[in-house]
Amino acid sequence: MIRFDLEPAQKYIDDAVMQDARVAAADAFSQIQKKNGKGAEWLGWRDLVASPNDALIEEITELSAAIRSDADVFIVCGIGGSYLGAKAAIDALKEPFYSDRPRIVYAGHHIGGSYLEHLIKYIDKPRSDGQKKSVYINVISKSGTTMETALAFRTIANWMTEAYGQKEAARRTICTTSAEGGKLNQLIDQYGYKKFIIPDDVGGRYSVLTPVGLLPIAVAGIDVRSLYYGAVDAYKFYEENTEDILEYAATRYALFKSGYAVDLIGTFEPNLSAVCGWMQQLLGESEGKNGKGLFPSVANYSTDLHSIGQIVQDGQRNIAETFVTVKQAQSDITVANQEGDVDGLNYLSGQSFHHVNSKAYEGTRQAHDEGKVPTLELELKNVSAESIGWFFYALELACPVNVYCLDENPFDQPGVEQYKKNMFSLLGKPS
Repeated sequence: MIRFDLEPAQKYIDDAVMQDARVAAADAFSQIQKKNGKGAEWLGWRDLVASPNDALIEEITELSAAIRSDADVFIVCGIGGSYLGAKAAIDALKEPFYSDRPRIVYAGHHIGGSYLEHLIKYIDKPRSDGQKKSVYINVISKSGTTMETALAFRTIANWMTEAYGQKEAARRTICTTSAEGGKLNQLIDQYGYKKFIIPDDVGGRYSVLTPVGLLPIAVAGIDVRSLYYGAVDAYKFYEENTEDILEYAATRYALFKSGYAVDLIGTFEPNLSAVCGWMQQLLGESEGKNGKGLFPSVANYSTDLHSIGQIVQDGQRNIAETFVTVKQAQSDITVANQEGDVDGLNYLSGQSFHHVNSKAYEGTRQAHDEGKVPTLELELKNVSAESIGWFFYALELACPVNVYCLDENPFDQPGVEQYKKNMFSLLGKPS
C-alpha cells in the first residue's frame, strides 16, 4: 500500500556510498529478524502483529462503543508516543469538522497552563441543552510520573471528582500503563480505574498498535480492526518482500553519510500533517544519537511554500526532503467557474482540487530537485484505516533498519533525560 520513489534522492549519492548502505541495511534487517541487535528487548511491536491479539481488539472495540454512546468529550492525556500515533490516525481518517460525539481533545502534551485552563473551562461549560458534559479521560504513561502528563491528569482528575463524585469519576477514567510498577498502578489500586497494559517490550514511539493508540482511535469511531490488520498485512508482506523497506532505509543512511543534515517531511494533504508529526518523533528519537542522524522537520504544503519554500529552494544544501502523498483523491470537489474570470483561473474550471494539488506537488518536487534537494516520496494508495495501519508498521520497521546502519540503539532516548534533570533541579525537586 506504499509506493517508494527514491531515485530523485539517490542521484545525489555516490554509487559506492549507496552500495555500502544497501549492504548495511540488509545486515540491519537481519539483526531485527534474529533479535540480536542493540535494544533487541524492545522489539515487541513486531510480536504484536506477528501474533494478533483479537481478544484485545474486541475488548477495545466494545469499550469504545460504550464510551461513544455516552461521552461528549474524550480526553487523551499523554505526551510523545502516548498521543502522537492516535492523533495521526484520527486526523487522517476523521473529517476535520466532524460533529459526531465525542470530541477528542488532548492534554498532558505540554505544560501550558493557559491551554489547560481553557480545557477545564470547555468541559465545565454545560451542553446547549443545559446538561452537564459527559467527559471521559484516558491517561497514558508507563511510569505515571512524566511531568507534563501527570500535572494535567492531577488537574483534570480533580475536576472530574468535583463534577461527578469520586466513584463516577473513577468509572470515566481509563489508564494505559505498565503491567506492574509505575505510579499509575498505585492510583488504579486506590480508585479502581479501568486499565490497559502497555507491553513491557514496546517503547512509546512504537506503541500506536497497542492500547496506547488503539483505544483513542476506536473512541473516535475509526475501525481499529481494519487499521490493526493493515499493519498485520504489512508485517507479512515485508517479511518476504524487503526491497522497498531496505532501499528506503539505505537511502536515508546514505544521505547522512553524504553530509546531509535535515530530512524535511512534507505533505500536500492537510489531514496527513499529524502523520508527518508522528514520523518526526519516531525518526528523531530513534536515530539522533552521538552526533548522528538526519534532523526530522515537518512542512505543511502548499502553505509552507509561502514561508520556508525560499530557504528550501535556495538555502544551504544540507536538506533532503521526504514527501508523504496519496494516489487516490479524497474529495470530488472541483474548481468553480467565475463570471468575468477576474482572478484569471477559469482555465482550471471543472478540474478537481485533487488534480490541482497533485500538480502543485509535482511542480514543487521538480523545483526542489532543480535546486539540488534530494527528494523521496512515500505514496499511500489511499487514506483508509488499512493503509494507515500499513504505513505505521512500514515506518516502524524502516526506522530501526536505518538506525542499526548508524550503529546505534533505535529504542532508547538517553538525551531526553538531560532536560529533565535540569528542569527538576531548577524546580527544587527533592533528591
